[in-house]
Amino acid sequence: MIKKLLFVIIAISAFNIQAQEGTTSPYSFYGIGSLKFKGTVENRSMGGLSIYTDSIHVNLRNPASYAGLNLTSFGGQNRPVKFTVGGSNSSLKLKTDDAEEKTASTTFDYMALAIPMGKFGIGLGLLPYTSVGYKLESYNGDDLTNRYRGEGGLNKAFLSLGYQITRDLSIGIDANYDFGNIQNSSIVFLYDTDGNLLQYQSREENRSDLSGLNYNFGLSFKKMISSKLELITGVTFAPEFNLTSLNQRAFSSIIINPFTGTETVQNTIDDTLSENENETELTIPSKFSIGAGLGQPKKWFLGAEYTSQKTSEFYNDFLGSSGSVYEDGSTISIGGFIIPNYKSLTSYWKRVVYRAGVKIENTGLNINSETINEFGISFGVGLPVGRVFSNTNLGLEIGKRGTTNNNLIQENFVNFQLSLSLNDRWFERRKYD
Repeated sequence: MIKKLLFVIIAISAFNIQAQEGTTSPYSFYGIGSLKFKGTVENRSMGGLSIYTDSIHVNLRNPASYAGLNLTSFGGQNRPVKFTVGGSNSSLKLKTDDAEEKTASTTFDYMALAIPMGKFGIGLGLLPYTSVGYKLESYNGDDLTNRYRGEGGLNKAFLSLGYQITRDLSIGIDANYDFGNIQNSSIVFLYDTDGNLLQYQSREENRSDLSGLNYNFGLSFKKMISSKLELITGVTFAPEFNLTSLNQRAFSSIIINPFTGTETVQNTIDDTLSENENETELTIPSKFSIGAGLGQPKKWFLGAEYTSQKTSEFYNDFLGSSGSVYEDGSTISIGGFIIPNYKSLTSYWKRVVYRAGVKIENTGLNINSETINEFGISFGVGLPVGRVFSNTNLGLEIGKRGTTNNNLIQENFVNFQLSLSLNDRWFERRKYD
């Protein structure tokens, strides 16, 4: 296991070396940024399904998944300790009515550990929650009038506990601590009467440091309804919570190089915010999901899931964005997997897990009276490695977000994901004293 963990550390370092911004989406301009998918490559390759659970993969979306039966492969003594780490690369083509631009980003997505303890199971880990990364400009004819930039985002550290009530029913709870910061700046460009850019411009800079504790509850039910067919259902609920936002604002006088666009600060004045602006509460709405599916254990699975979020209740004065409102969001996910023959000794590819799915989402963001929707199809494979159910997971997601209506931007994306799912036996009952 130590060798495997060293390999994981090297992999994480490689991701960090190559990493760019966590997102390059212009829609991260709004609210607290673009929400990151809370799940593994395995989930994402099946359209985002969170209902499927087993003993060898970590399911970050439902805390009930940390509980489960012991494995007969381990003499019925325990389940393996599971470790998973993942990252992704996203390629975006941004399209308006009269222009196109390409951009890309590489990110670290999650790191988690699941430890079995009899009927209990504990999970802990770290993953990005939201990401901000944009550079937007507006023009009046050929004249640049505004420039907006943003970076940052929130991270989520979690501790989870699952408990197996009966052979078929498990429950769980996540305790999450969200933390991070969002920084943005805006420039209004001024010109003289001859249309020449003034030497000095003013730049407004805002920073919000956010933190807060929240919870997610989960339930998982698995039952054989025939000799070969298994029913799997899952429910999760995350109550509404608040993030504390500590805010700062400053104004700078800058000189902009007309050839390179470089901004040189001449002087800066910190703005004294009012008591109501210095510390604000940001409301994150409740979220509910329910799903069900059928399958044959270790052979195939097909399921569907519906998620709703009261996005209309999202609110924060300091981070408010003009021209946008929030409405209730929802997601429909359909997906599954197939394994030709997990016990095959003659063909490696028959032991590979083949996954696919589709996702239709209303993000809850409405800009210029246009609802921002997202559609994606996903594919993936789980490649067995080692001797103890470990695997490498590859995923591919293709889709689009947004629209070109009302001067908006449509994103066409191609996401590639990579994860390592490592399993080992750390706790073994002694046979001899």
